[in-house]
Amino acid sequence: MTEQENIIQTEELTKRYGDKLAVNHLNLSIRKGEVFGLLGPNGAGKTTTTMMLLGLTEPSAGKAVIAGNDCTRNPIDVKRVVGYLPDNVGFYSNLTGRENLRFTGRLNSLPDSVIDQRIEELLERVGMTYAGDQKTGTYSRGMRQRLGIADVLMKDPKIIIMDEPTLGIDPEGMHELMVLIRELSEKDGRTILISSHQLYQIQKICDRVGIFVSGSLIACGRIEELGKQISKNGGYTLELGVSPDHPDVQKLLESFSGVNSIEREGDLYLIHSDQDLRKGLVISLIEHQIELLHLRQRESDLDEIYKRYFEKVGQNETESINQDPKKINGLRKLIS
Repeated sequence: MTEQENIIQTEELTKRYGDKLAVNHLNLSIRKGEVFGLLGPNGAGKTTTTMMLLGLTEPSAGKAVIAGNDCTRNPIDVKRVVGYLPDNVGFYSNLTGRENLRFTGRLNSLPDSVIDQRIEELLERVGMTYAGDQKTGTYSRGMRQRLGIADVLMKDPKIIIMDEPTLGIDPEGMHELMVLIRELSEKDGRTILISSHQLYQIQKICDRVGIFVSGSLIACGRIEELGKQISKNGGYTLELGVSPDHPDVQKLLESFSGVNSIEREGDLYLIHSDQDLRKGLVISLIEHQIELLHLRQRESDLDEIYKRYFEKVGQNETESINQDPKKINGLRKLIS
């Protein structure tokens, strides 16, 4: 399997619970070695999708394949290559970190010599050697998450699926966890699928993201690609801060071809246009001896991308989107 081949593939994957359509004909491809973020609010269908990938619930229609194994027909083979980190990692609280890892190693039929060596290597890797002999009932959430990654790595999986891995972790612990996740992909060549609604952290580490709304995948790609699609369909919004800020600045900005409107947001200008103005604008500001203090294209930020996709339909409409195919098609046209 080459680097560009898909290691996770779903085809028309669908899950119904009575009249509720939890996952709606999902077609998703995830490449070997990449970090992929599946983004969406609670109830979007992310967890249901994860459960079908892990073979823990059967799809109503369609299929999912991981590393050549059908997730429904061959769940045991899937579990051999996939490690799962839930949003709230559970350990035996009366056992130490080392004892919990040893238990996992034995569940996976590893020899004791391999278990002992791997425990020490993994505790060091996740920065938990100092707490290896403490009972996990005393661990903070961040410590449990790091031990959870060590626990997942005990069986050396090719693929790791993480459900809200940064939830409830302090900023320092979050940074350390993000670095570790990127390392698992870049150094180990593992494929990481992260299900989350915490956009800022995901933006930092994911190669690609998919935006999930009420069971439907409405956008998928690199963050910069999604930003371009949003710009293509809805124009650009550029934040600009300058010094000195005098009336001639407004006139200068209005003179640029492609500018549709300009508004103020505190000390910033918000420039709405139908093209990317950054290069020409910076050159013009330098020529007019105006100092550039702030410059940001909103569409290149994942928070803004996420917000703009949801604005297209409104929160009330997303609640009923699965019942209206026209709405789904309308959303998909945003990225066509």
